[in-house]
Amino acid sequence: MTTQLRAYRETAAVTGYRSITVDRVSANIGAVLGGVRIDGDLDAATVSEIRRALVEHKVVFLRGQQHADDAAQRAFASLLGTPTLPHPTVTGADNSVLPIDAAEGKANSWHTDVTFVDRIPSASVLRAVTLPPYGGTTTWANTAHAYATLNPALQALADRLWAVHSNLYDYAAERTEKAIGGIDVKEEAYRAEFGHIEYETEHPVVRVHPVTGERSLLLGHFVRRIVGLSTRDSQDIFNLLQRHVIRLEHTVQWSWRDGDIAIWDNRATQHYAIADYDDQPRRLHRITLAGDIPVSVDGTPSRPLKGDASHFSPIAA
Repeated sequence: MTTQLRAYRETAAVTGYRSITVDRVSANIGAVLGGVRIDGDLDAATVSEIRRALVEHKVVFLRGQQHADDAAQRAFASLLGTPTLPHPTVTGADNSVLPIDAAEGKANSWHTDVTFVDRIPSASVLRAVTLPPYGGTTTWANTAHAYATLNPALQALADRLWAVHSNLYDYAAERTEKAIGGIDVKEEAYRAEFGHIEYETEHPVVRVHPVTGERSLLLGHFVRRIVGLSTRDSQDIFNLLQRHVIRLEHTVQWSWRDGDIAIWDNRATQHYAIADYDDQPRRLHRITLAGDIPVSVDGTPSRPLKGDASHFSPIAA
């Protein structure tokens, strides 16, 4: 355990929570927060405790926020950090809001948000807008816990690896049987917009969390290749580590209700929106918060290979 992580845990154990309630959803990831009504007027003590619960539990959930609209969501998110543009390449609504609409595509693969740029968002705030009558759950994985439970020999290997992440990945490989006869026009347009600017960034496979000092596995579906390895070896190593990240013991699955908000630490999680709701409408609104540039275990920062993300987000302190 690093000195930074030990100090963080000792401080958290002493201070506890006074402004909010925090109830675990599972042993390794996830908690429901109580005593919070989101808006832009929360006091500093409450905001500080929300931030701490987020870092500790990696994803936190708020129930009963039916009053919230885009403006309230953005005002609340702004207390936690600096909102970015909706996306580096995809057009969103006003006020930093990115609609996640099943009509334009389904993000049913494991990923950490926007890892193809150098300044990976620190967190995301996701609000339920329209929910299907069944299905549509979201699952998060704790990538710090995944690293901590990795075999020490594999930890030593992963510590030295770097990977290239890109927004241009093989959508065709993910097509369902239903789409073989032709891709939906809206979905095809969304994919074209997503990839109209190419980004590539070289990130460490193991990054150090800027708050806790924890090490976590930085992988997900934006990974194109492991640097310095053959295509076959790269895929084998990626599959080995990614399979460990998404073990059920490292995950929590959330069944959305009207008025729900989820906030996740994008520096230590992956997530997957389960597409099990047929063609029912599903829409959520996401605001991302600016993050730092990841650093490896020896302090080397990530570096962009293609694309300039400065328009999308500042680099968080």
